[in-house]
Amino acid sequence: MNQDYIKPNDWSIIEEGFDKERVKSSESLFSIGNGAMGQRANFEEKYTGHTFQGSYIAGVYYPDKTRVGWWKNGYPEYFAKVLNAPNWIGIDVLVNGVSLDLNTCKSVAGYKRELNMKEGWYQRSFKATLPNDIVVKVKATRFLSLDINEIGAIQYELTSVGSDAEIIFEPYLDSGITNEDSNWDDKFWNTTAISSEMNQAFIEAHTMKTNFATCTFMQSQLLYKGEVGVQKPAETRTEFLIKHSYSQKVKNGETVTLQKFGGYTVDQNHKASALVAAAKTALKKASSLGFDSLLEKQKLAWAKIWEMSDITIAGDVKAQQGIRFNIFQLNQTYLGTDSRLNIGPKGFTGEKYGGSTYWDTEAYCIPFYMATKEQKVARNLLEYRYNHLEKAIENAQKLGFSNGAALYPMVTMNGEECHNEWEITFEEIHRNGAIAFAIYNYYRYTGDYTYIPEMGLEVLIGIARFWHQRATFSTQKESYVILGVTGPNEYENNVNNNWYTNYLAKWCISYALEQLEKVKDGYSEDYHRIIGITKLSENETEKWGEVANNMYFPFSKEHDIFLQQDGFLDKELITVANLPKSQRPINQKWSWDRILRSPYIKQADTLQGFYLFEDQFSLESLEKHFDFYEPFTVHESSLSPCVHSIQAAKLNRMEQAYTFYLRTSRLDLDDYNKEVEEGLHITSMAGTWMSIVEGFGGMRVVEDKLSFIPRIPEQWETYSFKINFRKRILKVTVSQKETKFQLEGTEETSIRVHGKRVVITPNKETVVSN
Repeated sequence: MNQDYIKPNDWSIIEEGFDKERVKSSESLFSIGNGAMGQRANFEEKYTGHTFQGSYIAGVYYPDKTRVGWWKNGYPEYFAKVLNAPNWIGIDVLVNGVSLDLNTCKSVAGYKRELNMKEGWYQRSFKATLPNDIVVKVKATRFLSLDINEIGAIQYELTSVGSDAEIIFEPYLDSGITNEDSNWDDKFWNTTAISSEMNQAFIEAHTMKTNFATCTFMQSQLLYKGEVGVQKPAETRTEFLIKHSYSQKVKNGETVTLQKFGGYTVDQNHKASALVAAAKTALKKASSLGFDSLLEKQKLAWAKIWEMSDITIAGDVKAQQGIRFNIFQLNQTYLGTDSRLNIGPKGFTGEKYGGSTYWDTEAYCIPFYMATKEQKVARNLLEYRYNHLEKAIENAQKLGFSNGAALYPMVTMNGEECHNEWEITFEEIHRNGAIAFAIYNYYRYTGDYTYIPEMGLEVLIGIARFWHQRATFSTQKESYVILGVTGPNEYENNVNNNWYTNYLAKWCISYALEQLEKVKDGYSEDYHRIIGITKLSENETEKWGEVANNMYFPFSKEHDIFLQQDGFLDKELITVANLPKSQRPINQKWSWDRILRSPYIKQADTLQGFYLFEDQFSLESLEKHFDFYEPFTVHESSLSPCVHSIQAAKLNRMEQAYTFYLRTSRLDLDDYNKEVEEGLHITSMAGTWMSIVEGFGGMRVVEDKLSFIPRIPEQWETYSFKINFRKRILKVTVSQKETKFQLEGTEETSIRVHGKRVVITPNKETVVSN
């Protein structure tokens, strides 16, 4: 833990007291989004202190040219930047001609931020003494509408304290923005038109290279003593900015309010020539409702989301706050309504990593969306990969693979690889396996097989072809090996026979062969269509089988474990317990050369395989591998603590599981890795959900039935969650002594609890002793 200023609260993220040193961290933590757009919690008014300005539009990006010292064949040509979009939230505030700026105020008292996760709004309040000794109170409330997802709303209330004053509000739009993260400091946006009508303003701009057309818009109104002020404000324009000005004289103790609607229309949803008209339509909808009614609709929309996705924890406020923060941010980032979109690792909270899609989606996020949404949401995520299959084949061709072999990108916006670190682009090929596993996992959980004959089998064939070609037969080992890879543990590059990668390759080929037979038997029309498209032959599939059946797995007889890679035991095996705290995190303290030579593991690697394929290994084997590898794991990836929490719970090491749970659920709130100011770790937040549901709840699908092995940390009184399993909603409540099951609907179902069959009757509580 590196920070501890967020106040414990069941439903809100709360900061009290103004501290310039934590402004950027709070901008991340209090971020808001609605699936279509999002923004960091930047101040509406001017702030001249250190800040990370960030507003983002889903699916809009810029192909920033790759920057490397020496160009090598196969390098991606660009690194996709999640673009800082034109700013619509800005409101300059002047009091008797002096700018309100918390960086220059003489004092700031009663400062409070609140992100209300239950109702989906963000609020900031404070009392400030300006350089001219005028004192004002401010309360600013903001939200991004779920009902009208092109609209955001701000209500900025200012009260003069101790004197009369002239207040000027200057709401503005600004397209002259830059990215915090840029390779060449390119100009990302081209502003093409600025227009204004009465209290509305519009900036039309498109991205350079990718040519995404956007309209950033605003509409403002001044409220004083319950009356609406001037409708045609004074106006200022520059090349990239348009500003409206509203002036009001107030007496001591009086409040003046500016309400501002703003947002984006984009050419993914409208004709490029009609973006201003679309903006006017959105503004008309919002203004006809008004700020208060739109906020009430926001509360209802979030209530519906929480009805299905909430996890309750009694007896541990920090644990409760942590899981709700994770669930809230996941829903702010992706709601599953648009199959063109995906789940970026920073969501709408920052720019690091670039791209909108990593293997995180398939390995971590799909289970959350399968269980808390309708199954179409998870299917949309799988369709996203199918729609990018041709690009995956092109990506493999660039690296020398042929015959329809597909290598899905590590990082992408449109299916092309766009990560500019060679060890990830060329070597971290295990991402292919996560996509194949997600297809298997989707069918296992939803029972919906139709995706495989319609789309998924083509994906599996492309992935199997890649593994077949990527493996090499070793005459020395008399087995197939996979050389020069990076596993999930990115603190080892260019290693041979990463166990997780080899195991995935074997499994992917075997699974593709199984599905070929299943589709051939049951979906002959699809089978012949796919064979025609892929030109697949029996001779080729026989060669696949030879690779899968003769894959090499490094193993230590001395330790009775699979080795993470061939040379792991050659390292100086000093555990993390013997690593001075002053050296942590090693990715910020050590040279990369030193990290690569160390035994330290960034995240679950071999144990990631034991998590995905646990039914293929004994509990005793898991315990041996956990005991060997966890002591070398520094958990400097956000994806690591959740997997270890699940594995520790399975081993009934509940104190250890609880510790890992707190780390994953409060990773950003407590800034474990000293990097939260760069943005939140959105995709790992789905792992936090898994830590409870799969870890403590022990939920699995076993022999086509739901199965639970419920456990509970001693710090908790109870916890509960809901899952949507094959269109049946089941609520599970676990206490120290018993587990209660409640099933919605009209049909009973049977599940397994601690290995025993239990019949659950709808609308009747079933109780099982723990």
